[in-house]
Parts: sequence; structure tokens; C-alpha cells
Amino acid sequence: MDSAEFWSQFLLPVGISFYTFQSISYVVDVYQGELRPERSFISYLLFLCFFPQLVAGPIVTAKSFLPQIRRPQSFVRIPLLFALFLILLGLFKKMVLADHLAEVSDLVFAHPGEMETRALWTGMFSYSFQIYCDFSGYTDIAQGVALLFGFRLPENFRMPYLASGFSEFWTRWHISLSQWLRKYVYIPLGGNRMGSFFTYRNLLLVMAIGGLWHGASWNFVIWGLGHGCLLVLERSARNQFSFLSLSYLKPLKVIFTFFSVSLLWVFFRSANFFDSLCYLQGIFSKKEGFSLPYSLEMKFVYCFLLILLGHIVGVKLFRENKQMLAYFGKYQNSLGKLAFFAFLAVLSLILIVLYSAESKPFVYFVF
Repeated sequence: MDSAEFWSQFLLPVGISFYTFQSISYVVDVYQGELRPERSFISYLLFLCFFPQLVAGPIVTAKSFLPQIRRPQSFVRIPLLFALFLILLGLFKKMVLADHLAEVSDLVFAHPGEMETRALWTGMFSYSFQIYCDFSGYTDIAQGVALLFGFRLPENFRMPYLASGFSEFWTRWHISLSQWLRKYVYIPLGGNRMGSFFTYRNLLLVMAIGGLWHGASWNFVIWGLGHGCLLVLERSARNQFSFLSLSYLKPLKVIFTFFSVSLLWVFFRSANFFDSLCYLQGIFSKKEGFSLPYSLEMKFVYCFLLILLGHIVGVKLFRENKQMLAYFGKYQNSLGKLAFFAFLAVLSLILIVLYSAESKPFVYFVF
């Protein structure tokens, strides 16, 4: 084993990209006077290395986490039911939904030049749902585990595929990353205070940096710039065509946003730029080739229906984590409701064990 392999396999820190962003937040916030310097080195290490979210987020800023260390929460005030609910929800998203969807997308993206058009469309949408369930599932587990230790992590997903525009999408998807990029990159570049040209330039630069954060690959750069271009076009269209804000157009805007985001996921998921072009060519032209096995098509349908049901429940009851916290707070004060929740939790665990797919690594473990 040469020295490069040794460094990359043994000494490369776990979650390096996340704690790099967190370190930058500490330095900048202290420099700008928004946060007083941390006197305890142990507390600073805990902020950097807090294990639930270290590997795949959410990105935690020093301003939000260090005060929690200074004022530890009493155990009796920890919302245990909400924490357990988040952990179970995350496990279900990952083991029952994301891992089954991965079987579909892995097969299609491994052979984009050999699959028929229908299979390519199914694989593209399958990956869109897979990465959402996988990433948000990890976040749910991280938030739940952190709550058990008395720490609250920021909300990172808010049903992003219901967004009716690309700006709104980035207020719902990987919220901690978009807020970090806005505060520490977009605003220092000038934000939207210097006219349209510089606003568009800043949007493109920020999204390109967001793409590069995921890896040194042209595919990630194109993915980031693609989102930047969509944000620029959306802002420009909003200024010129006021009718786009009409409420009855919202369903069409949701569909268009989801479709566009899914197309860009092709660059994010494909092994290289050539495979991405091959995939897109197959989508937009009638192409013969291998079809998906019926069992995989049914897995996609079942997962899609469960995700749709979950979004319907989410829209009706839980638009934000605060609402979920209040909802489960009522259960924690009633013995009868507590027993009912325990029954549902056991039932959920049984379903997760019975219907979980073959275990796969979390998508964001590589970032």
C-alpha cells in the first residue's frame, strides 16, 4: 500500500466536508461578532464531531449548536416520543423505501445505453425518490438520536418535491446547505444588492460551488450550474411575467419543478458525463432495449404510492417539525396515548424488518 492509499483509507477524516463547513461557520461568526469565542476545547470538539449528523448532515452552525452545549437540556424535558418517531420514520424511509428504489435505479443507471425508454424514465424517477428517502431518512434518524442526547438539529427537508419553483425547492431540500451557502457565500458576494447581472452571477457561482462540494467531477458542476440556470430563469421570468404567480398554475409549476429537478439528478447519479448524455438521449428518443423486470416495476409503483400517501399526511398534519413536536407532546402526557404509541412503534418495527430490502450504504456517506 502506497502513502496515498494509506492517507485516503485510514487518515481521511469521516464527514470531512460537513465539519469543514461547520468550522468555517464558527470562524466567520466569531470574526463578525455574532458568536463569542468558545473557551472550552472539549465543547468545540463536540460541536465538530457530534456523531449523529457528522457523516451526512444536516450542517450545524456554531451559532445554533454551541449555546446548546453551554445550556444542557434536562432529561425530563427531552421529547422522547418525537425522537423515537423520527428514528422510526428515518428507518422506514431508508430500509423500506430507498433501498427498494435503489434496486431499480442501480440497474438502470448501470446500463443506460442498453435500456429501453420506459425503463430509463422509471429509473430516473426512481432515483429522485430514492435520494430523497435516503437522505431525509438519515436526517430523521440523526435528529431523533440527537434529541435523545438533548440536542436539536436543524430541519433539513420539508417535502421538497411539492415545491412550486426552484427557489422554493432550495428552501425545502437540504435546507442547512442552502442556508449555509446563502449566508457564507451568496451574501458576501453581494447577494441581490448589486443589480440583476451580479445577482444572476452570484446565483450561478453559489450553485456551482454547491455542485463542487459534492465532488470534483464535471457531472456535479453541471448539476450545480443547471440549478443555477433554473434559478436565474425563474427570477427573470417572475419579473417579466406576472401571470406566473396565479394560484391555479401552482400544480403545473410543481410538476415542472419536479420534472426539471429529476432530469438534473441524471448528472448527479451517472458515473460520468458520457453516461449522462446517453441517458438523456434515451429518455427523449424512442429507444428499444432491455426492459425492467415486472417485480422491479411493481416495487417502484408501491414505493411511489407510499411516498404519495406520506406527503398527503404531511400536508394535512405536519408541515414543519415544530408541528410534529407539538403533536407528539400531547401523547407524552397521556398514559393511554403513550401505550397506543408504543403499540404503533412495535408494529412499525415489525413492518420495517419484514419489508426491508437488502441493506445499502447511505447515498451521502460519500460526500
